[in-house]
Amino acid sequence: MSTTTTNGVSGGEPISLVACHECDLVQRDSAVPHGGTLRCCRCNAELYRAHPDSTDRALAYTLTCIVLFFISNLYPIVGLAVNGDLVETTLLGAVRVLYKDGMWPLAGLVLATTFLMPLLQMIAMTYLLIPLWLKRRPYHADLVFRLMHLAQPWGMTEVLILGMLVALVKLAHIASVVPGVALWSFGALMLLLAAAASAFDSRALWQRMGGFADLASKSEAAAAAAAHTALRCGLLSCHSCGLLVKSTAHVEGAACPRCGAHLHARKPESIARTWAYLIAAIVLYIPANALPVMNTSSLFGSEKDTILSGVVYLWTSGSWPLAVVVFIASIAVPMLKILALMYLVISTQRRSVVLVQQRTRIYRLVELVGRWSMLDIYVITILVALVQFNALATIQAGPAAIAFGSVVVLTMFAAMSFDPRLIWDATEDHHVQTS
Repeated sequence: MSTTTTNGVSGGEPISLVACHECDLVQRDSAVPHGGTLRCCRCNAELYRAHPDSTDRALAYTLTCIVLFFISNLYPIVGLAVNGDLVETTLLGAVRVLYKDGMWPLAGLVLATTFLMPLLQMIAMTYLLIPLWLKRRPYHADLVFRLMHLAQPWGMTEVLILGMLVALVKLAHIASVVPGVALWSFGALMLLLAAAASAFDSRALWQRMGGFADLASKSEAAAAAAAHTALRCGLLSCHSCGLLVKSTAHVEGAACPRCGAHLHARKPESIARTWAYLIAAIVLYIPANALPVMNTSSLFGSEKDTILSGVVYLWTSGSWPLAVVVFIASIAVPMLKILALMYLVISTQRRSVVLVQQRTRIYRLVELVGRWSMLDIYVITILVALVQFNALATIQAGPAAIAFGSVVVLTMFAAMSFDPRLIWDATEDHHVQTS
């Protein structure tokens, strides 16, 4: 959240500033009505959304989420009945099956994205909000805030729900499906977790805790307005809490005085790291689509399914809406994400000054849709856990599942490594040369 301002004041009437986290433009902060949104006047990125009663609402949602989370993991998600036998699974039970089958990298990925990270996010939010509700300052709030910020993009409960629905459609053609309690509680958890994240106001959190004045003097505000960007007027923006700090030789690479995150003018080695993750993802994308993602054994023999054959199965069985969803999430999105990031990196390296707003929107879209590629991983997890009828039928994850999960993680790391402010740096240099 890059919606805070400088902590140094040097005389004169204080003025609140804000630096855009996508284009680095410095602009005056403005009062936002409840429910309103403050957007960057250059790239239209969302800077701040005003949440009425954010502490009370976020705390109520989060506490409810914790209750639903434990219900979701204690009770079965779904059951499969065949010839009087009922096989049920919980989320952790499905992870355990993957681990026993030797697919421990896949088991670790599912455990992290559906259990550990959502739990860390909820615990961190509760830890920060309860003391504020009691009019107290949380201990080690900086560390807990950074942990919450780290966990947020990796919690994928909403993708898990869609994966469960796709798995249920496939299972309905095999045997009788018995929905469990956890299926409904997971659905409620998905909605309330999104509501809690939306209601949580990090700027209001730091304002209530105090300790750093988000103010700039008139002289600093005038310098910022003339320089356009935080970098050009000697300011560093914390990418975790948004605090603007005066840039000096000893500040670059140091910790943010408010949340403790490392301060950098731009993400270190952004282009090189993005290329490294992209190249690794491209290499793994080939086996992810060519090798079998699932191995099915039954009385009628064995069958190896790729991601594309799974899409074809859904289409021919009449579930064409889910077939379209799986095709987009598991085949189109990873490929388009790789191509989009390559375009952004190449154009940034060439210092292109054309279509900068469009390229920023592409980056925004890449960050938004990347997580949905985990859909097929969750489908496989549910199928592997439930279809375990020994001699009758069993399903095991194939080698492509690990490759595909790696592609999803690598493309997410690539998007996180890319600094969109580099897109706009070229325009700043161009203006200087032409002026």
